[in-house]
Amino acid sequence: MTDVEGRRYLDLLAGYSALNFGHGNRRLIDAAKAQLERVTLTSRAFHHDRFADFCTRLAELCGKEAVLPMNTGAEAVETAVKTARKWGYEVKGVPDGHAKIVVAANNFHGRTTTVVSFSTDHEARDHFGPYTPGFEIVPYGDLTALEAAVTENTVAVLLEPIQGEAGVLVPPAGYLPGCGS
Repeated sequence: MTDVEGRRYLDLLAGYSALNFGHGNRRLIDAAKAQLERVTLTSRAFHHDRFADFCTRLAELCGKEAVLPMNTGAEAVETAVKTARKWGYEVKGVPDGHAKIVVAANNFHGRTTTVVSFSTDHEARDHFGPYTPGFEIVPYGDLTALEAAVTENTVAVLLEPIQGEAGVLVPPAGYLPGCGS
């Protein structure tokens, strides 16, 4: 990219979470224009000719029976929290109001009230309480702390494979596979 004073930069940020495809990518602009000429509302609440095929192909790619597309990352995380808690109460048998989700410190999943309830970023969290209960925060990359935090009331472990907001933190070798055990 080139700034207003003519200095050239290699764009490695590109609006990070929302616009991470770079500036002025011709293929993406053309695809967006073509879609806008067909239909502008692509919510899952509105049926269109590409939705079913998209869901089928995404589910196959992920090796899952079904997928539930979301509009935002925060909405996806909120839905994951709700789904995990409901499963915990209705399937696992966790007593109502006692479901626990283990998360890693320095996470960033959005700025909703529930999401900032398990944030360690004071700028994102401070003065937005009361916070949603039911989260336990452990150090990122510390498998021993994560394993110690899991109890009979744990319904999920919510982690970023690589933390971006905290400074692009890559987990130590064996951490992610160990989280699934």
